[in-house]
Amino acid sequence: MARYTGPVCRLCRREGEKLFLKGARCLGPKCAFERRSYPPGQHGKDSSFRRGRGSDYSLQLREKQKARRIYGVLERQFRRYFRDALRRPGLTGANLLSILESRLDNVVFRMGWADSRNHARQLVQHGHLAVNGVTTDIPSFLVRPGDMITVRPGSQERRYFKELRAYMEDRPAAPEWLSVNTGAMQVEVLRVPERRDIDLPLNEQLIVEYYSR
Repeated sequence: MARYTGPVCRLCRREGEKLFLKGARCLGPKCAFERRSYPPGQHGKDSSFRRGRGSDYSLQLREKQKARRIYGVLERQFRRYFRDALRRPGLTGANLLSILESRLDNVVFRMGWADSRNHARQLVQHGHLAVNGVTTDIPSFLVRPGDMITVRPGSQERRYFKELRAYMEDRPAAPEWLSVNTGAMQVEVLRVPERRDIDLPLNEQLIVEYYSR
């Protein structure tokens, strides 16, 4: 299964803002973006190589890349999601974000069961989760309203999930489209995520314009 394996802090520096790809580390003094907020590369720190607003194409490309990197999706799969969003009724940009939010690894992250989407992806790939009673190890699995996501009984006995219950209250609340039962370690998908549920600094219209060239 293809995925980005390089240094993720480099991605934040390239986009010029924190994407919170490393969970709690991004909030502490060890965050690479805090220490080196300039772009990566030998010319990143040289002000003579920095650009201003940039062209329309540059803005569209950067927004598309930012969305890809936040959700941990490579170009081929992201383009497939866009084609799916085009076929759905409604606004294409909102449909695209709804599809990305419906990925199983993102749902696990939104539940508060993982520090980052990369961490959530690892939990899914290791077979700790089941969807409607069936073990699912595919991070890109798209959940639907009515789906029940649970931690497998064997995994609930592991130290990580035992300790997880203790500090769930300190984690951000799950979005309204998810109903989380921390005691039973399960979550129900109540509805399709909408644009108002997504608190990410993304301009989806720029992504639509990029693929509509």
